[in-house]
Amino acid sequence: MTNRTTYRVLAAATALLALGAGAGCSSGDAAGADPQRVDVVAAFYPLQFLAERIGGDAVRVTNLAKPGAEPHDLELNPSQVGQVSDAELIVYLKGFQPAVDDAVAQNGGDRAFDVTSVQPLLDATAGGHDHEGEEGHTEESGGKDPHVWLDPTRLAGIGDQLAQRLGKADAAHAADYTARAAALRADLTTLDGEFKQGLATCQRREIVTSHAAFGYLADRYQLDQVGITGLSPDVEPSPQRLAHVIEEAKEHQATTIFFETLVSPKVAETIAGQVGAKTAVLDPIEGLAAGSNGDYLSVMRTNLQTLQTALSCS
Repeated sequence: MTNRTTYRVLAAATALLALGAGAGCSSGDAAGADPQRVDVVAAFYPLQFLAERIGGDAVRVTNLAKPGAEPHDLELNPSQVGQVSDAELIVYLKGFQPAVDDAVAQNGGDRAFDVTSVQPLLDATAGGHDHEGEEGHTEESGGKDPHVWLDPTRLAGIGDQLAQRLGKADAAHAADYTARAAALRADLTTLDGEFKQGLATCQRREIVTSHAAFGYLADRYQLDQVGITGLSPDVEPSPQRLAHVIEEAKEHQATTIFFETLVSPKVAETIAGQVGAKTAVLDPIEGLAAGSNGDYLSVMRTNLQTLQTALSCS
């Protein structure tokens, strides 16, 4: 409770300072700075992508998670708490970022749009197969998997609902939001078709990943995820879990162990060395790398190419 109390005090102080500064503050970072556009706060990158694509030039989107930062453990500074308080719409995924959940609970009110209300989350699992007498393949599982955006069809459904929420906040542009959501749905449907076709015929269907972020991708395209760790990317896997993953990788003749852009590749490299495999990046798109000029669609297509190579797809 101490941290929350501190956040409240700091947020109140920030708000007073902002009021005192008035129009003299021209940093452009404060929510509410543009009366001509809807101020949207997005909790992390995929939600920023949705808000920008559907909102177009009628919205001003602030992403709470900075490029290159791992968003799970995001801590909000007082300025960001103020942005949540001032936003006309807050787009977040309940349960993914505790600090954002706290800020929304304290200051979000009816301006918060929880994307899990549109797409119920799948149960989390680290994946892999049971072997007789073996313990531990589900040791890292439990709870719900938040990585819903890795299924383009689910993301499209969230986009449709986001358009409705933007239309309520800004009725004058409601038809524009609906039209842009439809255009985004078309793009995501095309992407989904590329994945279905590209992964239809592969020599292997097991993907060994540094953490179990790819449940929705695996579910949509009939892959079998073997996560070295569970949902949290910075949890060290137990020796039993490492041994199990090595066994799985050898059994399925995995040629590639996947790690991700925002997390250390050390564990993946260790397993790859044991198995005689190489490593490659499979991006869960929780955030863009610093300096990246890609977007959700381009990173997903890179992921598809990576998977086709690793799984020997024809």
